[in-house]
Amino acid sequence: MNESGEPAPESTSTSGRDALPEEQQKILARAIRLERFSIVFLVVTVAMVAAVSGQSQAMKAAWLEDSMSLLPPIAFLVAARRIRQGSSREFPYGHHRSIGVAHVVSAAALLGMGAFLVIDSVTTLVKVERPPVGLTVLFGHGLWAGWLMIAVMVVTNIPPIFLGRMKMKLAEPLHDKVLFADADMNKANWTSALATVIGILGIGVGLWWADAAAAIAVSVSILHDGVKNLRAAIRGLTDGQARTFDEKEPHPLTAQVEQTARATTWAADAVGRVRDEGHVFHVEMFVVAADGEEITGQRCEDLRAALHDVDWKIHDVVIAPVVRIPAEQAFREP
Repeated sequence: MNESGEPAPESTSTSGRDALPEEQQKILARAIRLERFSIVFLVVTVAMVAAVSGQSQAMKAAWLEDSMSLLPPIAFLVAARRIRQGSSREFPYGHHRSIGVAHVVSAAALLGMGAFLVIDSVTTLVKVERPPVGLTVLFGHGLWAGWLMIAVMVVTNIPPIFLGRMKMKLAEPLHDKVLFADADMNKANWTSALATVIGILGIGVGLWWADAAAAIAVSVSILHDGVKNLRAAIRGLTDGQARTFDEKEPHPLTAQVEQTARATTWAADAVGRVRDEGHVFHVEMFVVAADGEEITGQRCEDLRAALHDVDWKIHDVVIAPVVRIPAEQAFREP
């Protein structure tokens, strides 16, 4: 029974995939289908680009970028399967941080490949290596191989733009940073494709250096994606301040749960420590009782339920009664 004499609410904390409400589970299912389709599409794309790349440095960079683009959807699918497992003695917080691990893996791979391609492309440019792009026979007719390269780049880089937009719409309600990173990369693929096309056309008009220059542009794009995503992933895994799915600002839920706790009649002050676990948040709420008020187990349980009700992402809540807010936790929004 709570203080009003009504039955105490049952704990709303769930574990594993059940931590997501029905709507988010449906969104996750759609995201999984999209990522599976992306993997199939990327495998076909990698094969097509490899078939026509020849000795072009820009096409080589594009092929490696497409190959590395397989990592985010694969990491997402592995993490989505992993989070289904509930908490245990060995993993008391569950497996929601698999999302963060997937983010680190894909970002580190992008960073490493981007760095390798920049060095490789610059070396090619310095050595003045001229890529041979000759003729190929298609349906009995001779055709400059560069046209095939351009056609493949155009055909294979239009669908990712739409895939990226579809994934982006799912990333926010799901609060999935891996999905967002993948969507962001998909949407930006056209810039890399354009640089590759320009490099190939440069070879056609006799500008041998255009191919390596385009490869460098593609490599810098990959490197930028890697640095940006690795910084965000490490911040999350090292318990940085919980931020929005796109990392643009602190997540407003931190302020909301603190306001809810401070509005409790028996609380004089409250400060929360919010940890981003992946799709969901873990909250430790430090609460100081008002003068003459006693903090009981039932009051803590009622406050836990109230904080859970703030948003579905508030998954695991710990109430920590204290005499005064610890100095290291005395945060205040400006």
